Amino acid sequence: MLAITDATFNDLLAQGKPMVVDFWATWCGPCRKVGPYIEQLAEKYDGQVIVGKVDVDENDELAVQFRIQSIPTILFIKDGEVVDRQVGAAPLAMLEEKLQKLL
Repeated sequence: MLAITDATFNDLLAQGKPMVVDFWATWCGPCRKVGPYIEQLAEKYDGQVIVGKVDVDENDELAVQFRIQSIPTILFIKDGEVVDRQVGAAPLAMLEEKLQKLL
């Protein structure tokens, strides 16, 4: 699983690929529920979409930049812009449907 940090985000964004970014924390129960779904999407769409996780406790700059107020929040980014977001736990099928719209 790709760990996205304040330091690496812009470099990843510059690659020009669509991104799915999961904002989470180790103490967050719903985040642990969504985690395996994010990993499955990362494997399935490897090479097509950058899928990663941002630990909000360690990367507060990104959390502030994207106005993350509750976690998990999953951002769907295309052409450098947030085109969709999922706040709270969601089923794998819903997350994959949102990811498909990036392709």
